[in-house]
Amino acid sequence: MPQDNSRDNADCLTYQTLTPKMAWLLAAPHTWPASILPVLIAAACAWAATGTLSITMTFTLLVICILMQSAVNTFNDYFDYVKGTDSVEDNVEESDAILIYNNVNPKSALWLAVGMLAVAFLLGIYPIVVAGVTPLIIALIGALVVVLYSGGKTPISYLPIGELVSGGVMGGLIPLACFQVLTGVLEPLMLVWAIPTIIGVGLIMLTNNTCDIEKDIAARRSTLSVKIGREKAVKLYHALLAIWVVAIIVIILIWYTGGVVVLPFMLLASYPLLRALLNNPIIPQSRIGAMAQVCSVNIALGSFYAAAIFASGVTLAL
Repeated sequence: MPQDNSRDNADCLTYQTLTPKMAWLLAAPHTWPASILPVLIAAACAWAATGTLSITMTFTLLVICILMQSAVNTFNDYFDYVKGTDSVEDNVEESDAILIYNNVNPKSALWLAVGMLAVAFLLGIYPIVVAGVTPLIIALIGALVVVLYSGGKTPISYLPIGELVSGGVMGGLIPLACFQVLTGVLEPLMLVWAIPTIIGVGLIMLTNNTCDIEKDIAARRSTLSVKIGREKAVKLYHALLAIWVVAIIVIILIWYTGGVVVLPFMLLASYPLLRALLNNPIIPQSRIGAMAQVCSVNIALGSFYAAAIFASGVTLAL
């Protein structure tokens, strides 16, 4: 059973200052595709639907989502650190475990995360003024999930619904809200068009949890991977990779046929990345490589998916 660490109660006089570089690393920019790509997909769908796109609003939405993603990452590092569930033996890079490898007051990380959320909500005033209360309601749901994901007596990250919640909120609700802000229409079909981003974001979490099965068992986490075991988790993982690619192709063929020309390039570019990820055993020792690979696949598939939708919009305009 993990000990309830009292690391944050140590003598604060011995703490290092939380530097801008440390804050940047706590924000974990390598995970930002999980927030950037949903906005990009929503922007592409908005362009295809209306033929217009506000660059200012799109950029604002992008910054808001990056700040919320960074807050999630920082909250997660903070709660894992103070609960003692992270250690140097967990196959994490030094740049990805600031609180473990640096003698920084964890409360500085907590306030950094709170500050990120506060700035995100301040920036959110602009979309709310333009689009009404709908994005505010969706944002409040997202903020609640941010806090419950890592905090509370039983965090969402400790349950077998972490992949579904993170994928549904970041990969589904973000595109839904962004599309509504950019077009003025709350389009339920956006949740269908967002299926690839829902899967992509969920797979980032599934990668991490499958690599961390042994660590999570010791910490009494009941993640999906812990519940079904590594063998079944890897099979599910491979199946979702295939569904991810198929979903993009089907959506383009049904709704964005003008972008079909992009699909061969997507398959050619993503094949070596997908093959490398399929060959990864998803074990603790390959965790660093697996996380880099799944983020690379997110970038490749997400970018080409957005390009196909944009291409469809251009075709309609012509």
